[in-house]
Amino acid sequence: MTFGFAQFARGATTVAALLIASQLQVHAQQSSVVSIKNFDFAPMTLTVKAGTAVTWKNFDGEPHTVTSLDGLFRSGALDTDETYTFRFDRQGIYKYVCSIHPRMTAMIIVK
Repeated sequence: MTFGFAQFARGATTVAALLIASQLQVHAQQSSVVSIKNFDFAPMTLTVKAGTAVTWKNFDGEPHTVTSLDGLFRSGALDTDETYTFRFDRQGIYKYVCSIHPRMTAMIIVK
């Protein structure tokens, strides 16, 4: 049995497509989104693996911040539809608040 270039190219394309799909799946597993809406973080508790990037998006008409209680991360004021992203590289529990509205509290658990 011999392989021509067309068969080789089809096989390579299939392998490339599978690699791209697996990379997209890994990326999807390594990023999470927290919504800021109605003066709350949702979800209020998010559990992720170490190395995950978490993005907060403000859906409210008022500005909000994402400020960790331990000083590890702090966004500026996020206006409507603005985002802030932080990558959690170490295991732990990270509590945070909106510094403008301190009753807004939540946490990220990194395993």
